[in-house]
Amino acid sequence: MHDLPPLAWLRAFEVSARHLSFTSAAQELALSQAAISKQIKLLEHQLGEPLFLRFPRSLALTKAGAAFLPKVEDAFERLGAGYSEVFGAKRSDVLTIRCAAGFAVNWLAPRLPDFISNHPDVSLRLISSIWNEDDESAAYDLDIRYGEGGWPGLISHRLTQETLQPLCSPDVKASGQLRHPSDLKNQNLIHVLGYKEGWAIWLKKANADFAVTQAGIQCDTSLMAFGLAAAGAGIALGRTSMAEAELRAGRLVALFDLAFPVKEGFYLIAPKSQNKNHPASLFKQWLLAATKIGSLS
Repeated sequence: MHDLPPLAWLRAFEVSARHLSFTSAAQELALSQAAISKQIKLLEHQLGEPLFLRFPRSLALTKAGAAFLPKVEDAFERLGAGYSEVFGAKRSDVLTIRCAAGFAVNWLAPRLPDFISNHPDVSLRLISSIWNEDDESAAYDLDIRYGEGGWPGLISHRLTQETLQPLCSPDVKASGQLRHPSDLKNQNLIHVLGYKEGWAIWLKKANADFAVTQAGIQCDTSLMAFGLAAAGAGIALGRTSMAEAELRAGRLVALFDLAFPVKEGFYLIAPKSQNKNHPASLFKQWLLAATKIGSLS
């Protein structure tokens, strides 16, 4: 990358060129006229070209200055737009929701247009989480996480009742080689890290004749596990809420007609006190209605 002049020099040039006056530029930038003049001279020295024609009581742009000005103006305009896009909105104006990545993609995304159509004035920011990590530096209004509930200092609303069921690609099932849970003994079982309840519980309830180990494939998200299973790389264990989109689309199918309930589920985590008119409260009401569970834990 070329060595760019300091931003302050470029701003001094842009403002001076707009006013054609170092004095007016100094007033706008809350600097002295001497400081503006020095920054312009330093800029001209680095560029190796004069940017202004200096007359006793006025300024004019040189050919180089006139050619350079639109580039600088465009750069500041782009920088301003980028700043506004990322940092411009006040946090209070944006509803920030942290959500487990797989739940956000497979469960929340298909339903979110309904909230948006009913609350078009609410701006949303979605940030993903993995393994319910606690990030004190993260700023969010609501959190959707997986577990058994009971997070200290917070109110948790249960969103889903989950069952576990082995999932595979349609081709794997069509092969007819896997007819009983015990047939999974020599298969690549895909594990999702961070869940307490997994293959060991399902195989025990299914009366399989072997104990599961962590051999196979380990993933940190259900999205990755489902992608691998759909590609035929192994057998994934799907949770009801996470798997419904994959099953509906036909990318995955249930290997056996054996689905067992588990204690864990997805919860909406909310502060104990919240303004009823706050966007977070509106989203909470909508989400609990969408799940039709909404039990407190």
